[in-house]
Amino acid sequence: MSEDRRIGVYLCHCGGNISDYVDVAKVRDALKDEPDVVISETKLFACSDGTQQEMVTDIQENKLDGLVVASCSPKLHQITFQGVAKRADLNPYSYTQVNVREQCSWAHTDDHEGATEKAIGLIRAGVAKTRLSTPLEPLVVKTLPKTMVVGGGVAGLRAAIGLADIGLGVVIVERESQLGGWVGQLGPMFPNERTGREQIDFLVAQVAKRPSITVLTDAELVSKSGSFGNYVAEVKIHGQDEVVKAEVGTIVVATGFDTYEPEAGEFGYGIKGVVTLPEFKKLVDSSGNSKGPLTYNGKAVRTIAYVYCVGNRQPTGGNEYCSKFCCAATVHASLEVAKVDSKIRQYHLHRDIRTYGKFELMYSESRESGSVYMKYPDATPPTVAKVADGRLAVTVVDTTTGNEELTIPADLVVLVTGMVPRDNHDLTSVLKLPVGADGFYNEIHPKLRPVETVVAGVMIAGACQSPKTLAESVGSGLAAVTQSAGILMKGFAELDPLVATVDAAACTGCDDCVPSCPFEAITKVTTDDREVAVISAAVCKGCGGCVPVCTKDAIDLLGYTDAQMRASIDSLSMVKEPVA
Repeated sequence: MSEDRRIGVYLCHCGGNISDYVDVAKVRDALKDEPDVVISETKLFACSDGTQQEMVTDIQENKLDGLVVASCSPKLHQITFQGVAKRADLNPYSYTQVNVREQCSWAHTDDHEGATEKAIGLIRAGVAKTRLSTPLEPLVVKTLPKTMVVGGGVAGLRAAIGLADIGLGVVIVERESQLGGWVGQLGPMFPNERTGREQIDFLVAQVAKRPSITVLTDAELVSKSGSFGNYVAEVKIHGQDEVVKAEVGTIVVATGFDTYEPEAGEFGYGIKGVVTLPEFKKLVDSSGNSKGPLTYNGKAVRTIAYVYCVGNRQPTGGNEYCSKFCCAATVHASLEVAKVDSKIRQYHLHRDIRTYGKFELMYSESRESGSVYMKYPDATPPTVAKVADGRLAVTVVDTTTGNEELTIPADLVVLVTGMVPRDNHDLTSVLKLPVGADGFYNEIHPKLRPVETVVAGVMIAGACQSPKTLAESVGSGLAAVTQSAGILMKGFAELDPLVATVDAAACTGCDDCVPSCPFEAITKVTTDDREVAVISAAVCKGCGGCVPVCTKDAIDLLGYTDAQMRASIDSLSMVKEPVA
């Protein structure tokens, strides 16, 4: 790069998210006089197709060699604006995105003047970083046309079939003795009333027809080595000393979920006749569609009370999230009960009913068949007790009857429990998977990159990611197929070159940096009769954790070099304090 740069700066209004709190005109004018800034403009929506094309034209006509977009989080649109740079024949790594929405306008809604000054400082820092940027080229790595699917439930099986159908080899690793997961244990399911076992048997038969799929049951993934597109995975078969090795390009994790287990005394749990939703489903499924009484412990059941949101939507003593599927599963179970015996009285005690989409039809059918739905306040959950005659009494405050307190005598109380994260500590450690506050695995972005994780080439699918219905689990499994295809079908992949590098001349081989890398990208080699650190570009994630550890300043991070960061900090220090 020449010493004189030609940088374009674009500040997004973000439809008012930024411009309502930041004086964008003042920011634009402040950046116009910044050294090396050729263009300084504001845009209503920088990410819109029209504005992107305007940027492409500006870059080409003004021969820009640097681009700064001040808008939202890079998580949302960094790839978008890198694409703008590519289309204009500008090196995409000469682009910097400055987050003035989350880090400025949203953070300082009560101080417009201060937010404006801060925005100026943040963008100046972005310009300073861009001024010292150098053209970088993506790292090209060869990929193996094979995927490992960890988990043999409905999401994993459907993903494996999809992968095989596009010409990729597949290894399914299932820690249980048979495939199927939770769905394989279920009876009739909405809307086609086919049993879960039938649906799983169909998928297993499809797997068996595809010779490119290898199935390992009673097995667990115990180690992963190698780099993106070229992983070596080791699988331990239970009861055997041998370890099966598989070379794969990507890994799809579809390990499913567990169900919430109430504590003793929670909504009467532990009292005879109080059961969880999975236990109740087994009871109903075992009764089949035969006409006759539904029995529990040898006694006919005449009244059932369903208590919703047990273990879910509870800030304390449970999980804050909603499991989504529980309402639909319970409503469907009540319809199955009505088929067995239409005279059974059924009371649904809920905070809200979430039967979205096609499940709304099922909810209407349940009410028409005689089920009674009673909404209770969040602060006043139902109580369950055993009464003198051996039956159960459920006391509930019903908002639909003016907050009347009602007591329902019941033969059976069903606690509608939801999904909880499966205990996969060892697998999480092996794959270094990110775990959210709710305990489920985290994707990079729920809308833009819904099945990718921060570990390149490792994807998540199904209910290991969040509570999902069967259709949603299958959908995410197929999304993982598409993502794997995009990586593996070409035979090579391009990785961001924003990785750490070692100056061998400055490195003393002290070993301090090796344990600092959570991805094991740093090793030591002997060169010129001395040991120095070497970083694998394909394994490095560009986190920068090793940079401050090096006491000799021998490590730098491309795209975020020490010089770039110092220049950014220096430019921030020149921001004047707003006048009181």
